[in-house]
Amino acid sequence: MKLNKFIPAIAGAAIALPAIALAQEEAVPGVDASTDSIFILNTLLFLIGGFLVMWMAAGFAMLEAGLVRQKNVTMQLTKNVALFSLAAIFYYLIGYNLMYPLGSWSIGSDETGGYLGAFGPAVLEAVGIGRDAADDYGYASTGSDFFFQLMFCATTASIVSGTLAERIKLWPFLIFTIVLTALIYPIQASWKWGGGFLDSQYGFLDFAGSTVVHSVGGWAALAGALILGPRIGKYKDGRVHPYPGSNLSLATLGTFILWLGWFGFNGGSQLAMGTVGDAADVSRIFANTNTAAAGGAIAALIMTQVMYGKVDLTMVLNGALAGLVSITAEPLTPSLGAATLIGAVGGVLIVFAVPMLDKMKIDDVVGAIPVHLVCGIWGTLAVCLTNSDASFFGQIISIIIVGVFVFVVSAVVWFILKATMGIRVPEEDEITGLDMAELGMEAYPEFAKG
Repeated sequence: MKLNKFIPAIAGAAIALPAIALAQEEAVPGVDASTDSIFILNTLLFLIGGFLVMWMAAGFAMLEAGLVRQKNVTMQLTKNVALFSLAAIFYYLIGYNLMYPLGSWSIGSDETGGYLGAFGPAVLEAVGIGRDAADDYGYASTGSDFFFQLMFCATTASIVSGTLAERIKLWPFLIFTIVLTALIYPIQASWKWGGGFLDSQYGFLDFAGSTVVHSVGGWAALAGALILGPRIGKYKDGRVHPYPGSNLSLATLGTFILWLGWFGFNGGSQLAMGTVGDAADVSRIFANTNTAAAGGAIAALIMTQVMYGKVDLTMVLNGALAGLVSITAEPLTPSLGAATLIGAVGGVLIVFAVPMLDKMKIDDVVGAIPVHLVCGIWGTLAVCLTNSDASFFGQIISIIIVGVFVFVVSAVVWFILKATMGIRVPEEDEITGLDMAELGMEAYPEFAKG
């Protein structure tokens, strides 16, 4: 084609560009210009925190790919991409409106808080699509809040994936992911973060989700693991037969990615950065989050040396994650020393919880139940050690309510899937590996064993 055919279009676009720029710079009608900086900074915190938490999806994918056997790596990568995508769609369609708001639309809503959110009048309104700029101009951009909250929902689904690796069918797992992200997670999250009854009646404190996110994923994973059963040969002749991961380099990379993403997870949960005090608090949260992870890693390193005579890298990696989960319920009020100790307790718990599950013949491929459930409970209780507004009664009763709800509903869903579709691959496929049996491709074809 000749270039002269495009000259009129290019010239028109060039003329239009200045007009577009000017339109973006115009003030929003009815908005006080003095609120601009607060709005921008709060929105920026949501967006930066959100994409850091999104990066945790890569961390989960790499961690799981490294801790499963070579013949199942492609399946774990597929599941992680698919579950994140499903979470993005179904939290948008259903979950976000169930979670927010718990006000005039909620079931059981009164001055003491509600029990269930409701569908908004228009799904598109939930993220400000089709709205005037002035309607979206307040504390922060509605779209940024939706984006940030979505990432927490997706994280919950990622926790389940690793526990059930190497023996679960792909499609039943993805159907469970839809139920988890559209219904289970948003309903219980509304009880705390949506102004529901755990927040108003029990004074439940969970800053960034040790219970609301992490233990929820842990309870859902535990229900699935019990119904699915252990991998073939894992528990045989009264002994535990370990299945080493395929790539500890990937597992280590995944841990560091998760560590990085956690700054968005906890720091973004400050939900404000428009004042000097908020900026200082976000900085404090970053520092406490980091040192808790370090405390968990070092505690696991020392404990494995003492107990087994050798350091176990997988325990150290999970120790760092345990420290991160432990500090998530309250990363602001502890001192650096207290945050380190809270994380260290998580690192110790992980060393005992992993073999405890094996004694109970609960097969958790990546250690997600000890990290996210056990340390999620510990972190929620640890809030009382540094935050005077928390009570052990309020924390414990909330842990129990959320745990019973998530475990029972998840178990029902898993049982239905087992009865209708079947959730476990055939024995022959499990021995062959899910990469070839379910997907027909291998992650490392050049290194496949004959």
